[in-house]
Amino acid sequence: MLHEKTLDHLLQIKEIYLEPEVYHMPRGKEILAKYPDAKLIEVASHWKIPELFGFEGSVEDWISNKRNVLILGIKKSLSARANSRSSHWIAPSESNGCTMSCSYCYVPRRKGFANPITIFVNIEQIIRYLQRHAMRQGPKLQPDFIDPQYWVYEIGENGDCSADAAICDNVKDMIHAFTKIPNGKLTFATKFVNRELLHYDPQLKTRIRFSLMPHKMSKLVDVRTTPISDRIDVMNEFVAAGYEVNVNFSPVIYYEGWIDDWVLLFAELNDKLDAKTKEQLTAEIIFLTHNEQLHEVNMNWHPKAEEVLWRPEIQEVKYSQTGGRNVRYKRGFKKDLVDTFTDLVELHLPYCKIRYAF
Repeated sequence: MLHEKTLDHLLQIKEIYLEPEVYHMPRGKEILAKYPDAKLIEVASHWKIPELFGFEGSVEDWISNKRNVLILGIKKSLSARANSRSSHWIAPSESNGCTMSCSYCYVPRRKGFANPITIFVNIEQIIRYLQRHAMRQGPKLQPDFIDPQYWVYEIGENGDCSADAAICDNVKDMIHAFTKIPNGKLTFATKFVNRELLHYDPQLKTRIRFSLMPHKMSKLVDVRTTPISDRIDVMNEFVAAGYEVNVNFSPVIYYEGWIDDWVLLFAELNDKLDAKTKEQLTAEIIFLTHNEQLHEVNMNWHPKAEEVLWRPEIQEVKYSQTGGRNVRYKRGFKKDLVDTFTDLVELHLPYCKIRYAF
């Protein structure tokens, strides 16, 4: 059974902004039929809705947009971008935006702040592109730290695929398609438990990465997400259902008592994960990166979180690959934090491999 109560809390679609072509697309028709009472608002482009993407107002309106607004569009630019950490390629998005409101999230920085889910309805075109792209790569002859056998495609860079799957079958269609792509594999990270994914039969061709952090910190900064214990509770089931299940320890946030809180989380993993899940477990470790503009917005709706996220005395400027001006923990200090954390993982989760830590 899907967690209907949780989904109802996250998604109550009342307004749908849509590009005119959506009316003629099979996936578009399916979604519109699912929300027959929603108010439809035509827009020339899913990118240009100033009243949504430029909004930086009160938390009440912010959450209302997250819960009540859906955007439907056509993904016009199809390209796979090379990557070197969680995947070999970033796939063309089947969506962007998110119904959750994590206070550290990088997605709002790039596309405005009150940013609900946009679903791209030309999913068949996206899948055909990925099939052709994977074919051009040929067999993966050399194992690497990303995967020993397959070219891995990230499909959740700009949103949460588990939440998207509550709206339509885009994610299901992609998972099914990759079971038939001989040299390819999907991956995405999630903070939301959607048990419907257990019925998708991924045949070990999809890697789902559950994002985890200490409970106390998650309650402060992981706004509108599935509780950490609930994410851990389903990991064995997802392995049994044919997924590779990894964990993202992300973001790792420094604060008084942070080590003790992580040790408690590791103990919970040790207690709850079965032997099969432990044997295949790999972690990706990502320390907090923040952003001054996001900090200023958060101060208007969630200032308590900024007490741990915005720490100028221990942070320095970092420019992203796209030229964004962010802040991270100071270089020497961060190296010590990374070393401490990886040592903790190796001590408390000796079966858990580390794909990368930064």
